[in-house]
Amino acid sequence: MKRRSSILRGAVALLLVACLAPMLAAWEREPLSVFAARRAKLVAAVNAPIVLFGYTGHEEANPSYVFMQEENFYYLTGHNEEGAALLLVPESAEQKGWSGAREILYLPPRDPAEERWNGPRMGPDDPGILEKTGFARVETFAKLRDALAVLTKIYPEIYTELPGPHDEGYPHAANWSKWVKDAAPQASLKDVSPAEGTLRAIKSPGELALMQKAIDPSIDAHIEAMKMMRPGLYEYQVAAKMVEIHAYAGCETEAYAPIVGTGFNSTVLHYNKLDRRIEDGDIVLMDVAGQYSGYASDITRTIPANGKFTARQREIYEIVLGAQNAAMDALKPGMTLYGKDAMSLQKIAMDYIDSHGKDMEGRSLGRYFIHGLSHHVGLDVHDPSGPSRPLEAGMVITLEPGIYIPEENLGVRIEDDVLVTTTGYKLLTARLPRSVDEIEKIMADGKAK
Repeated sequence: MKRRSSILRGAVALLLVACLAPMLAAWEREPLSVFAARRAKLVAAVNAPIVLFGYTGHEEANPSYVFMQEENFYYLTGHNEEGAALLLVPESAEQKGWSGAREILYLPPRDPAEERWNGPRMGPDDPGILEKTGFARVETFAKLRDALAVLTKIYPEIYTELPGPHDEGYPHAANWSKWVKDAAPQASLKDVSPAEGTLRAIKSPGELALMQKAIDPSIDAHIEAMKMMRPGLYEYQVAAKMVEIHAYAGCETEAYAPIVGTGFNSTVLHYNKLDRRIEDGDIVLMDVAGQYSGYASDITRTIPANGKFTARQREIYEIVLGAQNAAMDALKPGMTLYGKDAMSLQKIAMDYIDSHGKDMEGRSLGRYFIHGLSHHVGLDVHDPSGPSRPLEAGMVITLEPGIYIPEENLGVRIEDDVLVTTTGYKLLTARLPRSVDEIEKIMADGKAK
């Protein structure tokens, strides 16, 4: 799994710090009514109180850390400041004696001394705070505990985010679910994450527009990387140019730490050292994409360092492209990402790779396709989608087959972002060429200038 990273190596990090501040003004947000509709759907789905927490701003100690809201919290509130919480109460609560608001946003009190360092923040007592947030009630964070005490007398269950088996990084869900348990010890805690993922899997028109604003500069960056590529550059120089293009277009950060792997490094899936000098004859795998107003893109292209694929590089590339096309041709509602039956896009891609080409010992190439074909994309580069289900219109996924042969210093991955439509799909990254001939032409044009 790719991971978001607020600190990129070497020159990439310096470019982000230099470009980030002026670009943050470009942050766009969907209308507040969209967030309200999501909250209503979520609480109706579980029919019980829900309490959620935003990030505090202390998730990283590094001085170049720039705050980004916890994705589920942002999806439901549009609030991108530190220390907030959200309480949702079902409609049935009114018949059970609940007299409070059904949606309450909790904010920390204003801290003038802190704001001298980090800028103004919203406070619960600000004039016009209801209009700014889209909530009927905004309270100080300290009042949340009292509200939970009342609700647990009415409802035996409280929904919040519980830590999952694959949680990594900062223990946000573990910390705050413990806080809820301490505040309401008599309540049984239930996990709201599956219901959140189910909602997030279907993208709104506004989300699709923001995702395209992450995708377009990412495409521009890949094209520029093709034009500038030549032996003698370092991997980090290619990544730095791509990051610069993202930042200049308004991306607030990268969707994940850039991967630029040459030679053997092209076979390392999450290679991030970026310190190798690019040599003549190398293949260069570039898995680099920007994030715009919270929304991720995810794009990979593999190109020859000197502008011309060798016969073997071309052979492997064409097999990977064929596998991607086979999965793309089959993509429509009702298909599944994984599985072993005819409806599985993973199986379609694997079968193609396994039936085309051989390794140096004459074995089929399926053994070198070592990761999943696809994942959802949205507020996170690996967006949640709720309990496993067939694909539906409105989902955005990647298609990213790959073949990685360490013995040949040859790794090829092609990755695109795709919207599932009612009749098939829309390739959101269609502007970025995928064929060998198109890639070589762009690289030749770049050398000619």
